[in-house]
Amino acid sequence: MPKATTKQQLIEDAQKERAALEKLLATLTPEQMAQPKVVGEWSAKDVLAHLIEWEAMVMKWYAAGVKGQVPAVPSEEYNWGQLPQLNHAIYLKHRDRPLEEVQKEFKASYKKIMKLIDSIPEKELFTRGQYPWMRNNPLSAYFNSATAAHYRWARGEIKKMGKK
Repeated sequence: MPKATTKQQLIEDAQKERAALEKLLATLTPEQMAQPKVVGEWSAKDVLAHLIEWEAMVMKWYAAGVKGQVPAVPSEEYNWGQLPQLNHAIYLKHRDRPLEEVQKEFKASYKKIMKLIDSIPEKELFTRGQYPWMRNNPLSAYFNSATAAHYRWARGEIKKMGKK
């Protein structure tokens, strides 16, 4: 999929991928949502928690940048070369949460990140290196990664669930 070059495209891509993911999720029973081995040992519920956490991280990085701070990206404990370890830590943090709680937060997190994206001026979204933590990337790349691209990934992994 081509990269968004406008705020409208960024929003529409996220909305489209989210709708497709939610359509797939609507076909799953609570038992299927809790079934492990969707992604490694993760269940579909764990995949949703993973998405929530990454949306929160991107929103946190942005908020810090607006305040003139330089957040540790992706986190205080992990660097970009340690994503498998970071993602495992996210799994451990959320794995025992009830499905209903994760589903409720999944909806709230989406509303929050989409509202934030909508509030950011287009120039700010597409200017490379707008904040020091971004290096030479545009902010839109981080928001796309946490929304449309991540929703597409999650849908693909969850779809495989029935084929295992």
